[in-house]
Amino acid sequence: MDELSRSAAIRDIQMLKARYFRTMDEKDWAGLESVFTPDLIADFRDATPQHQPDMLFRGSAPYLAMLTPMLDQVATVHHGHMPEITVEDTDNASGIWAMEDWVWPNAGSPLPFAWLHGWGHYYERYCRVGGAWKIASIRLTRLRVEMG
Repeated sequence: MDELSRSAAIRDIQMLKARYFRTMDEKDWAGLESVFTPDLIADFRDATPQHQPDMLFRGSAPYLAMLTPMLDQVATVHHGHMPEITVEDTDNASGIWAMEDWVWPNAGSPLPFAWLHGWGHYYERYCRVGGAWKIASIRLTRLRVEMG
């Protein structure tokens, strides 16, 4: 892969991750689904202070079936920073993103807190499907979480 193609892949993956954050915060569930491969591995077992073994999902459909009702009544702001993207070949890449998020549940939300502010990292694998980069696996780990 030449340097121009590698640079284009990195730019496309950065735009993919930006779309991930935006569609989640806007509650655009179809848009969010479009950033994933159907066989997505979503590992959020360490996304909260307590390890949650039931937060590992195989497939974008089961992951979104859990996520959409949980976040539908929740205001969120997600930021991704300082991407470390490695393009392995024309169709495969990996990345690590520093992240920060704010979460404010509305009345009636199933979340057991009034607000959450978190910092951590996303570890991801990407593959090109039909000419477009998609997230094939996503794992969130937290460095710190504050809740009120």
